[in-house]
Amino acid sequence: MKRPVTAVGLATTILMLCSSVAMAQSAPAASAAPAASSAPSATSKQNMAEDIKLLRRDVRAEKQKIMGAAMGLDAEQAKKFWPIYKDYDKQLAKLNDVRLGNIIEYAKTYDTMTENKADELVNGAIAYRKKRLDLLANTYDKVREALGAPLAARFLQVEDTLLSLIDLQIQSNLPLMWGPEKTEKTSAK
Repeated sequence: MKRPVTAVGLATTILMLCSSVAMAQSAPAASAAPAASSAPSATSKQNMAEDIKLLRRDVRAEKQKIMGAAMGLDAEQAKKFWPIYKDYDKQLAKLNDVRLGNIIEYAKTYDTMTENKADELVNGAIAYRKKRLDLLANTYDKVREALGAPLAARFLQVEDTLLSLIDLQIQSNLPLMWGPEKTEKTSAK
């Protein structure tokens, strides 16, 4: 078995790649915001969709490199792990499509937010988180069956850290939901 990357090395790698990985993952949120204020042409929407697709593919490739370095698997272990991880990643990508839709809807309706829409968006975000946690738990079980609990725990630690960093970057690029202060300013005019 190859020697796994040390905690310091992994943290350094994650921090170095975090800005490019997380910015790529959060690009849809930033790109979605202008859509709320103007109506882009069909061509620009198609271009934006293609850009998002490419950025998300890059994020998955970077995550896979970090995971590979952190896991430190020998050839036999790698043959067992990577098919499980690739299946996980494929399912995660589908879940992230739902998340992206929710973020785009948030951007579109931000200035005209209603009680019902805010509730719908929050419930969508919560449902996404629950499904992602279930997927992560199921994948942990598969990795544990294939490679044992210590390597499965390592997978979970690394993946959870990467997901947390990406979540933080996405959330930091989304404006906070407005509340009574916006309503008061609007009614005072």
